[in-house]
Amino acid sequence: MSVATQVTAEELLLMSRNEGDYELIEGELREMSPAGWRHGAIVIRLGGLLDRHVTDQGLGMVIGGDPGFILARDPDTVLAPDIAFIRKDRIPVLPLRDAFWTGPPDLAVEVMSPGDTVNEVHDKALAWLEAGTSEVWVINPASHTVSVSRAASDTHTFTEADDLTSPTLLPGFRCPVAELFASP
Repeated sequence: MSVATQVTAEELLLMSRNEGDYELIEGELREMSPAGWRHGAIVIRLGGLLDRHVTDQGLGMVIGGDPGFILARDPDTVLAPDIAFIRKDRIPVLPLRDAFWTGPPDLAVEVMSPGDTVNEVHDKALAWLEAGTSEVWVINPASHTVSVSRAASDTHTFTEADDLTSPTLLPGFRCPVAELFASP
């Protein structure tokens, strides 16, 4: 969808889901396609494992459902990862409200969909890192891999033979990569 005027984060938040799902790149709406069932299964599986670990260890908060994060203003950029983690020390004491989070998450997880190109996902991972996200995990269901980036030049790819870990951000978290892709 192309628009003549730029959209703000606040206008995006008020848009009806009936109008579609969007992210906002420098004030321009970018439509997001609905995900397939395999994508959803991976998001729920990993999200559940992360949430259990983060809750048990008192590390912070895991958010799913394509939550919006405001990464830039004037023009606004709002990206929505499949899963996000925010450290406890960054969560305000005030009650949570229905709004986009201002700033990046500490962890952004992107699960590739069949329509995603490698370049699109790479650009989105770079945007997360440039905004200050500590780690970006890109899950590729086609190759059964998880690429973990801590900087543009620091990416490690985990295969089904590996355990996905994040010693600094999520101490003690361990997930066999093969478990993410296992059939029910």
